[in-house]
Amino acid sequence: MVEAISRRDFMQKGSIVVAGTALMPRRAAASDRVRLGIIGTANRGGQLIAALSPHPDAEIVAFCDVHGQALKEWKESFPNAEFYGDYRRILERPDIDAVVIATPDHWHALQTIAACDAGKDVYIEKPLSLKVVEGRRMVEAARRNNRVVQTGLHRRSSTLFRELSEQLQGGLIGKISSAYCFRISNMAPTGIGHMEPSSPPEDLDWDMWIGPQQMRPFQENIAPYKFRWWKDYSSQLGNWGVHYFDLIRWLIGETAPVSVVAMGGRYAVEDDRTIPDTMQSVFELPSGCLLTFSHYEASGNFPLARPGEIEIRGTQGTLYASEKGYEVVPERGGQFMDRAPRMEPVQKKSEDGDLTVAHMRNFLDCIKTRNRPCCDVEDGHLSTTFAHLANISLDTRLRLDWDAAAERITNHEQANQLLQYEYRPPWTLA
Repeated sequence: MVEAISRRDFMQKGSIVVAGTALMPRRAAASDRVRLGIIGTANRGGQLIAALSPHPDAEIVAFCDVHGQALKEWKESFPNAEFYGDYRRILERPDIDAVVIATPDHWHALQTIAACDAGKDVYIEKPLSLKVVEGRRMVEAARRNNRVVQTGLHRRSSTLFRELSEQLQGGLIGKISSAYCFRISNMAPTGIGHMEPSSPPEDLDWDMWIGPQQMRPFQENIAPYKFRWWKDYSSQLGNWGVHYFDLIRWLIGETAPVSVVAMGGRYAVEDDRTIPDTMQSVFELPSGCLLTFSHYEASGNFPLARPGEIEIRGTQGTLYASEKGYEVVPERGGQFMDRAPRMEPVQKKSEDGDLTVAHMRNFLDCIKTRNRPCCDVEDGHLSTTFAHLANISLDTRLRLDWDAAAERITNHEQANQLLQYEYRPPWTLA
């Protein structure tokens, strides 16, 4: 993953040459360049700018952010670019081919749909959406406008995982019955803290930051980054869980859960958050497999028996995998059986480079070929839906049965109301 990066880091590392309106190692022919606008320039936005820098055909010509400080970071490095506080100014420009969106989650749907309707291709950072209905509308917008929409789930650009997916679906570890993934971080006892409402910074357009959500007073532990712990704007299932939901369902060939149950709460962290500090989500998959996601923010000790981001258990062996590589530990016999190993151990290190850079390369290539990207908006929607359903289960304290074709909860009709939310005027979901 590209590390957090600022304009100052760019210049000190010397990895980019300032050339006209873009930072590139060398210039591509004008006819081959993709002209890009960046919507959301802080934190992950800065990382995505860094991921564009190795590609000589990527030309960043416009930046947008509702926080003036976030724009100021880039003005010296991109002296010929235009800078805006309203993303619609970028979408109005006919000379811009595509946009990279790295705004808070509650803005993703509106900005992606508007970009597609304006004829722009889109790189949209994960999670794709804040609610299930938004995600489906984003897919529809991409299709009706014939747009390339790449979801920022960069593990899809891994050669290692692509090969592993074929092996697992070919029976490498036998019948798979369980998959496990997690997010760990010890934020106890104070977390994001307790803060009183206050006036927003003078250079922050708070009304525009809130956008389609209901207006509330500014707090320093919401914006610019700590929105991740407020369910009106994000969640840790969307922030981290979706990476692993996408990876696991790709590796084992699944599409959607048939049922979901989640439990959790604020047990150990005393702060203003509106999401749990501890949560367990369990998804039943159609093939006969349980996928479990553990969200621990009051305990940071590593939960697996081997190094890895995910664990997948089969009848022949157990897989531990991360971006760095994977290991398969053979099963040894079993109850009422001898102790002979059921398969040979397997280990492989990744030879992939920076996956965010590779993911951006795939996006740029697909803009030119008009092929679907490796993490198309439909895949982003399906994977993000796992996070949304777990959050609904938590909020309702219900086990939910899911009809993936209809995208409806079938056993608790009222829970379907949480598949979307009411936008604040004048914002509407197309």
